[in-house]
Amino acid sequence: MGVGSGLRARRVVTTRTGGVSAAPYDSFNLGDHVGDDPAAVAANRRRLADGIGLAPDRLVWMEQIHSRNVTVVDSTVRGTVPATDALVTREVGLALVTLSADCVSVLLADEEAGVVGAAHAGRIGARIGIVPRVVEAMVELGARADRIGALLGPAAGGRRYEVPAEMRDDVEEHLPGSATTTVSGTPGIDLRAGLRRQLLELGVAAVAQDPRCTIEDPTLFSHRRDAPTGRFASLIWLEEAPR
Repeated sequence: MGVGSGLRARRVVTTRTGGVSAAPYDSFNLGDHVGDDPAAVAANRRRLADGIGLAPDRLVWMEQIHSRNVTVVDSTVRGTVPATDALVTREVGLALVTLSADCVSVLLADEEAGVVGAAHAGRIGARIGIVPRVVEAMVELGARADRIGALLGPAAGGRRYEVPAEMRDDVEEHLPGSATTTVSGTPGIDLRAGLRRQLLELGVAAVAQDPRCTIEDPTLFSHRRDAPTGRFASLIWLEEAPR
């Protein structure tokens, strides 16, 4: 897609390397709410903007609160959007940023309509339906579910995401397909499996998944493995497609 609009979506996922933060946030921590030196976080955020070729004020951040709140943004937005867990835009060159260290970042695009969205879907947000809400917001801006492509970013995988059986059953009830058993034989959840099923049931055309598990991959931040720790970013934005 993207031919009709002349636009394409760009997606980027960072790792924990290449920044200036000291341990235990070493080194490319982009979260400003985890106890890291604010000057280091600011420097890392500037480095991220430089790396993707956008001005720092063209990156839109969220105060993620594990909600179903979706905010439509444009170039008038600066900095961090309060109390939201998903962003949607039609603005070209405006990067939507999610932060995670085990939760799922969901990056969505209908290039033909010129609409992109980004959602932070942890266990609570996924359970209460943040993803259907962001798809609905995109459709309201002109997207069509059968043209949307989604990427599920690195997250805690079902092999390692151990939870009490009652919690697994509760999440499965609200997000079918997410219940699993860990490598230790204990109850677990695989949020990406549940979210993939949910997206396909919503009519989303294609769902890709970054295979990395944050708990297993030392190049990524993981709250379950290392708390306190930093946050990596997953971003999506629209740009003019090369002709």
